[in-house]
Amino acid sequence: MEIRWLEDFMALARTRHFSRAAELQHVSQPTFSRRIKLLEEAMGATLINRQTLPLSLTPAGEVFVELCERVTRDVRETKDRISDMESEASARISVGSTQGLFSHFYQGWARQEGLAERLQLNLKATNWVGEQFLDALDSGECDLVLCYWHEDLPWKDHLSEDRYEWVTLAREFLVPVSVADENGQPRFALPGTPEQPVPLIAYHSRGFLQSAIEGHLNRCKLPANLLPLNENTQSAGIKALVKQGFGMGWLPQRMTEKSERFGSLTRAGDKRCDVPLEIRLIRLREPRSDDLLTLWKTLENKHV
Repeated sequence: MEIRWLEDFMALARTRHFSRAAELQHVSQPTFSRRIKLLEEAMGATLINRQTLPLSLTPAGEVFVELCERVTRDVRETKDRISDMESEASARISVGSTQGLFSHFYQGWARQEGLAERLQLNLKATNWVGEQFLDALDSGECDLVLCYWHEDLPWKDHLSEDRYEWVTLAREFLVPVSVADENGQPRFALPGTPEQPVPLIAYHSRGFLQSAIEGHLNRCKLPANLLPLNENTQSAGIKALVKQGFGMGWLPQRMTEKSERFGSLTRAGDKRCDVPLEIRLIRLREPRSDDLLTLWKTLENKHV
């Protein structure tokens, strides 16, 4: 049974005339009559008394027309609500965020800034790597990018001031961590030796974080004999393997706080090995909407 059959029956109940009802429904009379017949067969009852002029509804038809009115009204109101929801969603500002920042920064920040209802997270972004975030800005796949930033990014020159603007929302450190041994000491600790390098759960070379670690160690001339075991695009993947005791790794400090408090992870190096980062929000210099520009000016005033 289709909604348009119910609308047909309501038109027939109003006009009490097959031809006029068919005209209202923009179909031929034979087609209209066939629909009414199919409706009666579906309900298993005669709904129209065809022996009277004008036509009249049978007792079953009187009951059925009330149902038609309720159902079509509910469908119409539901369609309106869905349309409103779609309009609200399309009006939201789309944000692409790395998975680590979404899990441990974005939601709290958005609530604190009162932006949770104005922003829409693009879930595809959790699979993006490195410069793909800027590509998404360029293509219009998102309006804002939330990411880590540092001076050792191999593609940082892509962030041209002629094309992009950004604001630094917070600062963060990558902290070297390992599971603890029975004495509470890190099972894998920096710096290691050439003969016994420290097994490392590394980040993907195209991502935001591996180049930050390597650049910081080189710039500060910190000894680190490391044996990379694999590469992960997400901090959550690093954390899972570190917690299972496969090696040490660097994690955003926000991700280590809970684990360190419960003793499952411990530092694998002193504070000299902590890697400084910025948490940046980036947009195209030419905004795609006035709403985005208004939001941006508010953020700039808070994070000068």
